[in-house]
Amino acid sequence: MIDLTPLDVRKKRGDFGKGLRGYDPHEVDTFLELVAERLEALVKENVQLRERAERLQEQVTQLEGRERAVQEALVTAQALREDTRRQAEQEADLLLREAEARAERTRAEALAAAERTRAEAQAAIDRVMAEAERLLAERAGLLEDLERERSRFLKAFRSLVERELHAVETEEARPAPDVHAFALPSARPVIPPVAEVVPA
Repeated sequence: MIDLTPLDVRKKRGDFGKGLRGYDPHEVDTFLELVAERLEALVKENVQLRERAERLQEQVTQLEGRERAVQEALVTAQALREDTRRQAEQEADLLLREAEARAERTRAEALAAAERTRAEAQAAIDRVMAEAERLLAERAGLLEDLERERSRFLKAFRSLVERELHAVETEEARPAPDVHAFALPSARPVIPPVAEVVPA
């Protein structure tokens, strides 16, 4: 393909040979001028299209770079999300195991504390019951002693009452004494005056 410019077309005005019955030179020059102008417009349009194509290619290249960056970012984000999810699952599993272990320790400690409390309460109950049984036995012994003392006292009191009653009955059975046997003498004793007793 011949590389033809508008300047080449304009230079062709005087290069054509003139025949006897050839084209009209003025019309040929006019046509060549139109061709040159059209060619110049096409060249300018071609340059503009090339520049636009280059700009578009640059934009496409930039967009492709951005797309690759976005794809890489998406891949990185996906990998990061997977790593985060896996790490979160591992941490959750670890926390769950630790919580279960703490719960088991707490339950064991609570059971041990409850058993100690139960044993202490049972020991206290046993001590109280033993003391109560001792006191009951002691009170029973005291009651038996009191009952024996009461029986002895009642027997002694009954014996005393019976003796006193027998004495009363004996006294009642004796005859009454003669009142006249205990009469006072008719003459009363006279105590002489002091002057008669003491010598002068």
